[in-house]
Amino acid sequence: MSEQRYITFALGKGRLAEKTLELLEGIGITCEEMKDKKTRKLIFVNEELKLKFFLSKGPDVPTYVEYGAADIGVVGKDTILEENRRVYEVLDLGYGKCRMCVCGPASARELLQHHEMIRVASKYPNIAKDYFYNKKHQTVDIIKLNGSVELGPIVGLSDVIVDIVETGSTLKENGLEVLEEVCPLSARMIVNQVSMQMEQERIKNIINRLKEVI
Repeated sequence: MSEQRYITFALGKGRLAEKTLELLEGIGITCEEMKDKKTRKLIFVNEELKLKFFLSKGPDVPTYVEYGAADIGVVGKDTILEENRRVYEVLDLGYGKCRMCVCGPASARELLQHHEMIRVASKYPNIAKDYFYNKKHQTVDIIKLNGSVELGPIVGLSDVIVDIVETGSTLKENGLEVLEEVCPLSARMIVNQVSMQMEQERIKNIINRLKEVI
């Protein structure tokens, strides 16, 4: 019998990884090493179950999965849409729920009705472009920002923004509001296309067990 290969998970750092590890524990998949907050290790191994785990920045997770450096990844739907990698999205994990929205001052609502040329600031230029060009058929000038996109309309850089909204309190405090919803978001599990064929039984087993606890 051939030696069983490791199945590798790439998890987006932070809250998402913590929630994912809790969820995996619920189906008996644990990795004690990862609980050590002081550790400098990059790769964590569960020898018994032949599993490996590593943490990475969210936007890199789909890249690791597409190129087979990880078999399975867990990351927000926003990252999957923005990165647009060749991966299978197999499961909505149901946490990290929020919305991708078009936001701005109330006065900008009218600009969205008449398909006029407007400026849109976003950390997610690909999602913004897809929404305005393919769904609204509105020509826009998209400006990529990395920091607080709420500043865009306030300082006159853009008419509106496309951003993630959880509670909407930051918007409110800055005189902005949700004008349109682009799509709902949550944590998703993605799988490498080759791994899905080669390790179908083991991966499907993990997916099915997770479905039972979600």
